[in-house]
This record gives sequence, structure tokens and C-alpha cells, in this order.
Amino acid sequence: MKIKKRDGREVVFDENKITEAIFKAAKAVGGADKQLAMELTLDVLRFLKQEYSAGTFGVEEVQDAVEKILIEKGHAKTAKAYILYRDKRTRMRDGQSYLMDAVAEILVETNRENANISNSPSAKMLQIASAASKAYYLNRLIPEHIASSHIKGDIHIHDLDFYGKTLTCVQIPLGKLLKNGFNNGHGFIRPPKRPASAAALAAIILQSSQNDMHGGQSFAFFDRDMAPFMDGCKEEEVYQAMEAFVYNLNSMHSRAGAQVPFSSINVGGDVTSAGRLVTKHLLLAYERGLGHGENPIFPNIIFRVKEGVNLRKGNPNYDLFKLAIRVASQRLNPTFSFMDASFNKPYGDQVGYMGCRTRVMSNVCGPEVTDGRGNLSFTTINLPRLAIKAERNLMKFYQSLSDLMDLTCEQLLHRYQVQAKLKVKDMPFLMGQGLYLDSDKLKPNDTIEEVIKNGTLSVGFIGLAETLIALTGNHHGEAEESQILGEEIVAFMRNKVDKATDKFKLNFTLLATPAEGLAGRFVKMDCHEYGLIPGVTDKEYYTNSFHLPVNYSVSVHDKIKLEAIYHKYTNAGHISYVEFAAPPINNLDAVEEIIRYMKQSDMGYAGINFPVDFCEKCGFLGVIDKDVCPVCAASEIKRVRRITGYLSTIDRFNDAKHEELEQRVAHL
Repeated sequence: MKIKKRDGREVVFDENKITEAIFKAAKAVGGADKQLAMELTLDVLRFLKQEYSAGTFGVEEVQDAVEKILIEKGHAKTAKAYILYRDKRTRMRDGQSYLMDAVAEILVETNRENANISNSPSAKMLQIASAASKAYYLNRLIPEHIASSHIKGDIHIHDLDFYGKTLTCVQIPLGKLLKNGFNNGHGFIRPPKRPASAAALAAIILQSSQNDMHGGQSFAFFDRDMAPFMDGCKEEEVYQAMEAFVYNLNSMHSRAGAQVPFSSINVGGDVTSAGRLVTKHLLLAYERGLGHGENPIFPNIIFRVKEGVNLRKGNPNYDLFKLAIRVASQRLNPTFSFMDASFNKPYGDQVGYMGCRTRVMSNVCGPEVTDGRGNLSFTTINLPRLAIKAERNLMKFYQSLSDLMDLTCEQLLHRYQVQAKLKVKDMPFLMGQGLYLDSDKLKPNDTIEEVIKNGTLSVGFIGLAETLIALTGNHHGEAEESQILGEEIVAFMRNKVDKATDKFKLNFTLLATPAEGLAGRFVKMDCHEYGLIPGVTDKEYYTNSFHLPVNYSVSVHDKIKLEAIYHKYTNAGHISYVEFAAPPINNLDAVEEIIRYMKQSDMGYAGINFPVDFCEKCGFLGVIDKDVCPVCAASEIKRVRRITGYLSTIDRFNDAKHEELEQRVAHL
């Protein structure tokens, strides 16, 4: 007899494989009778002969027959074990098939889940490895019920490809490294003495740390930490150092050449003359742009706004605040963090943000500082799906939300336990050079659990607007009762992570997710499952976190007021934007008034958005509505926009983010 394999080949039938499969299934549930397995095999063969006497059968038909015979002969436990094993093997085959399909696509063009990934050969290799890693973790490492929740789209495990190898991000203690020197691979680098060498080493530190991690790299106190190397220097020397720093962060690649470091720089709080020089000339260099005037993509610059420091006339850094507004009104950066927000003020000058919105502050395991800490991992729940399934039954919605939050915390804890087993030598720069808090006390073969407990584990959420539409018929910009419910939902989630913190004695936090590839993944799956639901699944993306829908017409002040209320709950990070139709460079007073209103409304972190178009032929900078430059008619137009907190050119946006970009409306 012949049997048809899954790939179409016909091979000689071997009944011993049936016997072995039944024997192993029986053994798994406490039975181990080889004679019985052989007898059951004969029953299977009789059934196959009866059913397929006229033709060839395949592997699946044989397995169906085994299940049928086991159940009919009263071996239910063995049948269950066999079914589970069969399902596991199916998932492994599906994973291999997915991997091969993914590799085929990547070889043509890298996927666009991350707009900071290039289409270079090294980027393709990185993404092939990424696809293989995801398949391995889902099929071999992550508990089956959790892996299933990710695959089905109930949750999304971010940076799944790095699940067991490293951490997300870190606020780098730049001052410590520059003061003491460091070794990033082949020898010790002495402390710098001049602005240019300090700036060059700062860029190298960002690049080196990025190679050890999968997320963002940040300096929480760039002005303060660079200040010691500026004393006595001429302003031109400081400017040239900052210009080179900006150039380096847009040209020096990490991860084997796949991307430039995802860098964030916090400035604005140092009132010393040297610290002020750093902030001033970093902003001026960013304002000038790259070699032909192109808009820099990195670093993300975050300007700290604080009463008594820079907010009002007479404050020592008020002139730098005004400069920051001018630069932001041309170049999209800096964004603005508010140190006097009710949830930031208790920490004094310690709070630092990252351009992707991450914030790491409270700590049940150690000191509440920013330097040397970061997010360990984050996972996002599919909030709109819960609302769709609840069918406007709030009790049902909250119960399913509670259950999914518990499962997500379980998954984050599992990942933490995997990460905790990593050794210092697995992250030679991050841990070996003491970037992470207290990691300089560890030896190369020590595990890192004792230091990473200072990091955060974040539960994220997406699509509050679509969730509210599914539950009430209106999003939070359209009806007051929806806004009230929206706040209740986010407060409920914050309460759940706070309870997880108390239970596990680890820093569980709530994140307003920066969804990029995920924005399209969830809605595509939900549309397939539940159909087109107006206002919910009828577009290619879910709205980010607690934001109002991007196509909703609302005034600047109303948008700020409606979104600000959610900042205090999302202690892992948050950001809000207002959208302009063009760079507001000729209306800086209005921009300043908006930023002041953001502070007044108790926001933690915010920015302004507008189109930035650049002609690569003649250098024209402005809004280019057509496909060609209005000055020289060239078609080589670089269009820079903000995507989930950082800048990129729109040719790197995925389809979901392209649609979101097209639907953005200006706030008046």
C-alpha cells in the first residue's frame, strides 16, 4: 500500500509508525502497553482498507482514523494525548511554512513594520533571522495558551523576535561613561577632553548600546552630562560638535547596518552656562538640518519644560524654550515634556521620556531614578475586539478585559523569567560596561535578574476610540458619556497593573502603546472575524492608544483637554499631538500658547505635527502638495512625517500608517 505525504509524494506505507504514535500517546497518559498498541493498529488498518479500498489515502486520513479508533475502543485519554501531539506537530509545520513564506517576501523587500529598518542586504538578513526567532518562540518557548492569544490577535507581544535574548530600552548614564571611559569591544576608550570628542563618544555609546538591545536608546540628561566638556570652549566649537553629533545619529548604523540607532535626547533643564551651550547648539544644529538642509530623522529631542527654569520670562532658560519652539515649528523636533505634571512633579528633575513615549520612573525594587533603567518588554491588548465581543454589555466587557489583563501580566512575567536567566556576557556593553543600574557590580557569568528588576513590564492598549464606538456608538470626542467611560476603562487597566505590581513585586505599568505595524494587524484580523463595523473595523488601522481619531475635526484646545486626562494613568508612557496643515514658523506665539495649555491641562509629554517636504534637487523646503517640486519641477521629493513618536520618510510607512497619514486633519 502507498500513502500520500503532505508535499504530494507517494511513499511505501509503514504501519509501525501508527503503532509508535499510539504507544507514545498512551505512555504520555500513564499507559505503556505495546501489545495493545499493535492491536489498535490492526483496527486502524481494517478501517483504512474499508474506507479507501479504491484509492490512495494521505497522512491526515490516517491520523483521523487513529483518533476515531482510539475513541471508539474506549481509550479517550490516549486519544486526547494523540490529538494534542498532532496539534502541536501541525503548529510546528505551520510555523515552518510561515517562515518559508516570510523569507520569500523579505528577499524581495523588507517588511515595513518598523519604518526605521532599511531595505539593505543586512536588513534582509536581520529580518529573516527575526522571522525564524518568532517561529521558534511561539512554537517552542512561550506557553501554548499565551502563544495562541498572540497568534489569534487577542494580544500582541512586541519585539517577539528578541523574546529571550535582550531587553527593550534604557536611559543611558552618559555622564558616568564619559567621566570614567568605557570599552565597547576591542579596547578601553579614555574620557574625552573637548566637545568634539565628547559628542563623538556619545554617538558611539548610543550605537553600541543599540546593538545590545531591540528598543530605544536615550540620554535623560544630555545637557548636564555634556556640560563638563564645554567649559572654556568657543561657541563655534560647541556648535560643530553638536552638528557632528546630529550627522552621526543619522548616518552611523547599528544592528549590522540595518538601521540607525533609535536615539532620544532630553535637554532644557541645565541652567549652567556650559549646559545651556549644549542645548542651544544642539537645537541650532538640528534646525540647520543635514548637509543639503534635509530634515534630520534622529535624534528625538525632548525639551523639558519646568516652572522657574524655562517656562516664563525671567527664567534662566526661557530663551532656550523660545528657541525650542522655533526649531520644533520647522523641524517637528523637539517635543516637550512637562516636569510639573501632577504625576511627574513628585520626582523633581528625574523624569526622562523617550521619543517613542516611554517613561520609566516608579520603582518597587530600588531607587526611583531615570538613569540606568528602562522598559524590559511590553505587550498590547486588543481593546476593540473585547468591545466588539461584549455587544454593548459592559459587565461582559470588563470581565473579559480583566481576564486578558491577567493573561498579559502572566506573559510579561514569563518573559521576565526568561530574561532574568541571561548573563552579563550576553549583553557585553549594556551590562558589562555598567549602563544598567548596578550592573557594574556583576561579573561576566552572573545572571542579570538582580539588576533588571529595576526595569518595567508594560501592558499596552490600542484603539480606545474604536472601543468606545463599539460600546456606546460614539468615541470620546463625540459624547461626554463616552469620555467618562473611556477614563473609567483606562483607570481600570491602571488599577490592574498596580495590583500586579503589588502581587509580584515587580514594576508593572500601563502604556499608551506606540502601535506601528500592530495598528493594521489587529484591525485586519477583527474585520475578517467580525465583518465591517462602521467606525471600528472599516479602515486599515486602529487609532493609537487613547488618541482621538485622526480624521475627527476638533479644535486644538479641545483635543488637548480630551486627551490630557489619560496621561496620568499611563505611567509607562504617553504622548499627544496637535496637527497643523503647514509648519507654523510664522506663528510662534500660537505654538507657545499651545504648549503652555498642554502643561496647564496636566499632560506629561506632547508635540506638534505638520508636513515637512524637501526637494533633493534644489533644496526647497516646505509643503509640496504635488508630485514635483514647485521650484525646479524635480520629482525627487523626500517627505518626512512623524510615525508613532519618531520621524521617518513616508516611503517607509506600512499600508495601515499610510492610510492613517492620509486621513489626518489639521486641528484649528
